[in-house]
Amino acid sequence: MKRVKKAIIPAAGLGTRFLPATKAMPKEMLPIIDRPTIDYIVEEAKRSGIEDIIIVTGKGKRAIEDHFDKNIELEDNLIKKGKHALLEKIQPSSNVEIHYIRQKEPRGLGNAVWCARKFIGDEPFAVLLGDDIVRAETPGIKQLIMQFEKLDSSIIGVQEIPIEETERYGIVESDKKQGRLHSVKKLVEKPKMEAAPSTLAIMGRYVLTPAIFDLLENQVPGAGGEIQLTDAINRLNELEQVYAYQLEGNRYDVGDKMGFLRTTVDFALENSEFSGQVEQMLRELLEKYHSREVVR
Repeated sequence: MKRVKKAIIPAAGLGTRFLPATKAMPKEMLPIIDRPTIDYIVEEAKRSGIEDIIIVTGKGKRAIEDHFDKNIELEDNLIKKGKHALLEKIQPSSNVEIHYIRQKEPRGLGNAVWCARKFIGDEPFAVLLGDDIVRAETPGIKQLIMQFEKLDSSIIGVQEIPIEETERYGIVESDKKQGRLHSVKKLVEKPKMEAAPSTLAIMGRYVLTPAIFDLLENQVPGAGGEIQLTDAINRLNELEQVYAYQLEGNRYDVGDKMGFLRTTVDFALENSEFSGQVEQMLRELLEKYHSREVVR
C-alpha cells in the first residue's frame, strides 16, 4: 500500500456567491481576519504529512500563486523593521511543495480533480475543498489518511447536518456502521429533504485511489451540467468498497456569506490578539440594533 503524500486543492470556481468581491479577487483569498481561507486548507494538508500539493486554479487566480510565493522585498522590509513574528507568518513553508495547474473552463469539481491526474500518477491522494475549514486536534484530512492506512480503500469525510440542509450537500447512504466508520451504499448529490437517505453530508475531505481518474475521464455531466466527483465515486463504489468517516472536530462552511461571517466572528472571538474586545463590540452592536428596533 502506497502512502498518501499528495493532495489536490480545487480552486478554480468562479465564486459567484461572493460577487462583486470575487470579480477581481479569488474567493479562496478572501480573508478570515488576516489569513486567506486557502491558507487554512494548505496548513491542514501540511499538518497531515502531505508533501506535495497541487492547486487547480482558473482564470484570474494568479493571486493564489503570489500568496504562496516568496516576496523578497517584503521580507527584507520586515527584517529591517524587526517584525520577525510577521515575517514568520508570510514565509513559504519548506515542508511542502506547492504546484499549480489551470482548469481551462469551469466544468465542475470532478473535472478539476481529473486535471491533476498526471501530477498524482498511480498513487492514492487527498482532496481538500476550500469551502470547508476543519479545526480538530487531529487535522481532518489526517483522520481520513489514518483510516485509509487501515482499509486501503477510498474514504470520504462526513458529518451529520440538519435534515433541512440536505439540498446543499452530497449525502451518504450507508449499509454498515462501526463507530464513526460507514461503508457506503451510494451517494446522492443534493437531494430534497424528503428524498435524502440520511443526514450524513460530505464535508469536502476525501482520500481516493487513482482508479477514480479512469472514471472521471468518461464521466457524463450530472447536477448543474457539471462533472460531479460524487457521481464518479458512486461508480468507484461498484469496483471497490468506498467508506465514509465522521470527522471529529469543528467544521466551518465558508462557501456562503452567512457561513463565512459566522466563521470570521467565531475565529475573532478565539483570537487572543483581541482579548475580549470582540465580545464587547458585539454587545454594543446588538444594543445599538435593538434600540433602533424599539424606535421603529
